[in-house]
Amino acid sequence: MKLSFFEKLIGSGFYTGYIPLASGTWGSLAALIIYLIPGFEKPAVIIPAIIVFTLLGVIIGNKFDVVYGKDPAECTVDEVVGMWISLLFLPKTFLVVTLAFFSWRAFDIIKPPPARQLESLKGGVGIMIDDIVAGFYSLLLLHLILFIFKL
Repeated sequence: MKLSFFEKLIGSGFYTGYIPLASGTWGSLAALIIYLIPGFEKPAVIIPAIIVFTLLGVIIGNKFDVVYGKDPAECTVDEVVGMWISLLFLPKTFLVVTLAFFSWRAFDIIKPPPARQLESLKGGVGIMIDDIVAGFYSLLLLHLILFIFKL
């Protein structure tokens, strides 16, 4: 099976998946850069982007799974989606975006239950679902921090 240019572009999180070290962090950084585009944080923009990239991630993730093996480092579209989820409905400030990036990376690496268990699902669903859950954990933590510290 051969991946098309489009499949490689989206599946690898804008080619960050082909960076040999810390591809997930690079994929998250690519998502953050896109988020910094003025207006991208608006729910009418970011939510459809999350939905489209999730659906594409499952479909293209199935192909990455066949080409590269189970949940390959080359596939970072899941990091893109997880990063965007962690930024939903938050103020677009340097502090909040920085906290979101680091909390998202921590949850993605640690994978608290049920994220780690969901990662065992096959193909594109397994690739995407653990990062979606980790993204929501980060999102909840950030909203809690903002509420407690009134940021």
